[in-house]
Amino acid sequence: MAKPSAHPLEQALADFSPGLPFAVALSGGADSTALLLACAQRWPGQVRAVHIHHGLQDAADTFEAHCRDLCQQLNVPLAVRRVHAGHAPGQSPEDAARKARYAALAESVQSEWPDVQDIALAQHADDQVETLLIALSRGAGLPGLASMPAQWMRQGLNWHRPCLTVPGAALREWLKEQAHTQSWVEDPSNTDERYTRNRIRARVLPALSEALPAFRETFARSAAHAAEAQEVLNEVAAQDLARVGVPPRIQALQQLSRARQALVLRHWLRQHHATTPSTAQLHELLDQVAACTTRGHRVHLKVGQGFVERKAHHLAWTGQESVRPMGTI
Repeated sequence: MAKPSAHPLEQALADFSPGLPFAVALSGGADSTALLLACAQRWPGQVRAVHIHHGLQDAADTFEAHCRDLCQQLNVPLAVRRVHAGHAPGQSPEDAARKARYAALAESVQSEWPDVQDIALAQHADDQVETLLIALSRGAGLPGLASMPAQWMRQGLNWHRPCLTVPGAALREWLKEQAHTQSWVEDPSNTDERYTRNRIRARVLPALSEALPAFRETFARSAAHAAEAQEVLNEVAAQDLARVGVPPRIQALQQLSRARQALVLRHWLRQHHATTPSTAQLHELLDQVAACTTRGHRVHLKVGQGFVERKAHHLAWTGQESVRPMGTI
């Protein structure tokens, strides 16, 4: 008799090898509840949980209460952090909340459990497809098309998304199959179709499932190919940046093709100044680099959250517009 195949979540965790002990980011929704429960079953006594209370909606206190009850039932240590994610001009509230959440997750783990080096997040296959479709709708390049990585390092921690191959519905089915029928809290904002991600989830994914039943797997492969290509480009950009210098020498930049200039400038701004230029900003910067054929050519452009200027033979980036003395007439 053939052995029944493992549930997608169980298979995903069989392929997951975190350092022990490790932490799970617990929102209280179905996805993170399933991940925490499955991890606690697979690695008893080795799992910690962190809940981030954003205070962005009335249900936030309900989420926290659920997380406390769940962790008490599972005998899993829980840390709760409250964040107030104000957004900067030009920054979306969602992006501000995401950055605040990651910072709070890292801080709580490092302060509560210094021996924890790994954090697991509950994004799943549907989240990955939604991310890819949003990137496509915005005309994103390879970094956007690569979508969400399964593993990366940040702030001295190893971050994991072990459920990226698991459909969201499968996580809920697994929860319902548990002997104690573990509950979760539904986020009321998930049905608000004013948000692009929710419209994709409600309207596009069902149509894709009907027209292209294997879309989760094939889209994931495309995202993985984009990630591999971006990794190669990152290596090329790092090599080029080592040659042109930090800050970049204008004449050395001009020896590269326009495409490689774009690559190395993005890499410089991202790695050394944690900022990313828009496509229009980058094209204008490339035009200005090409025009720097005389000593007197001035460069002063808004790029990302700051400004790129010419400083003698180099480009320089400042986080705020520098103050220049008034000239004489």
